[in-house]
Amino acid sequence: MGKLKYSLLVLLGGFSYGLLSTVIKLGFVDGFSIQELIGGQYLFGWFGLLFIVLFFSRHQVSKKQLFTLLAVGTTMSMTGICYGFAVEKLSASIAVVFLFQFTWIGVLIEAIANKAFPGHDKILSIIILFIGTLLAGGLLEGLAKNFSISGMLFGLLAAVSFAFYIFASGRVATNVPTYTKSFFMTTGASVIICIVFPPTFLTNGVLQAGLWKYGLFLGLFGVIIPIVCFSIGMPKIDTGIGTILGAFELPTAIVASITFLNEAVSALQWAGIVLILIGIITPHYLSLRKDGQKRRHVA
Repeated sequence: MGKLKYSLLVLLGGFSYGLLSTVIKLGFVDGFSIQELIGGQYLFGWFGLLFIVLFFSRHQVSKKQLFTLLAVGTTMSMTGICYGFAVEKLSASIAVVFLFQFTWIGVLIEAIANKAFPGHDKILSIIILFIGTLLAGGLLEGLAKNFSISGMLFGLLAAVSFAFYIFASGRVATNVPTYTKSFFMTTGASVIICIVFPPTFLTNGVLQAGLWKYGLFLGLFGVIIPIVCFSIGMPKIDTGIGTILGAFELPTAIVASITFLNEAVSALQWAGIVLILIGIITPHYLSLRKDGQKRRHVA
């Protein structure tokens, strides 16, 4: 039951990330730029975590831990920047398909780091997820012919940086309390965001004109919830499994794009969403069945 709890936290982190592309698209409709939306996201996310740390989790960290966490935060910011540009150039439901490639990239990173070939359960899950991705993204229906090349490239770069973030968040400074760890990673991310996207929205009146609503939502669901969930859950579960659980982001993004953006989704895309859910469940089902067989053998 313990592992299930941590798995559900990682699942929640993936769910919250899945809402971002739709909210960013809605921000575009209201006239805000990607620079303003991503900047607002990290502004509110950073202040939210600062508040939590000051009141609930004061903890000293060593210089080594500090710089390590700041460095890991750069993978967060690169994910946000690249994914933002991908959403700008692609539909919300398609942009997340490219980000979704972090699933197999994360399993590959884990295999290289551990110098061990992925288990059969992970391979089976990745195959199911890959087929589900092709269907959910409409790639088998010719929907890719009008894709922006730069949008696809940014989506894949976001996938690589997100895979490294998930991998690193489960391995660095594991003895540092969750909120403190999350705050310093977000601080590293926010520094990079401010360099790439100077926060002019703080002085030009855009924040008061409505950007604050998007920044608040994006900060909560794009920074605070996922980073806290991953910081708690990832050290307690297998990195490859955690990456697969994060795949819940894709069906969330597609359902949100249908609900709020009225993006059309075909029957094959729905079939892809179902396959993705099966791919997420598969390694856990096989693990539980294996544990049950072991207990019966011992008995």
